Amino acid sequence: MRTDELDEQILAYLAHDGRAAYAIVGAAVGLSASAVKRRVDRLLATGEIHGFTITVDPQRLGGPLEAFVELSCTGNVPPARLRAMVSGVPEVRAGYTVSGDADAMLHVVTADMADFERVLERLRDEPGVARTRSTIVLTRL
Repeated sequence: MRTDELDEQILAYLAHDGRAAYAIVGAAVGLSASAVKRRVDRLLATGEIHGFTITVDPQRLGGPLEAFVELSCTGNVPPARLRAMVSGVPEVRAGYTVSGDADAMLHVVTADMADFERVLERLRDEPGVARTRSTIVLTRL
């Protein structure tokens, strides 16, 4: 099912504040709380919304070092295998398959540079990993 302008407004509001009460969202888009709930339920059921997430402050959750790691593998590696490679590494906070030279992009948060180096070595030791390329985050915009 296609979304309409009201759905788009609801999605934009929830993208900004996923914990907003339906009454608050409804007031912002001109609908009742029950109408917003029905639309959100439909968006969940049809897959336009996959779930609700939170944004965390990496410095409050284990460390000031935040990085993005490109993971390149030998051969064709399916997403399920990539997920299995990184699922046991708690410092990997998110991972994505990507287009381009790398097979995956990983968001990594560690306590310090020594911990980051340990995580990189662990990732590089996975069978099928050809190389990694890291970018350290300096400032969140």
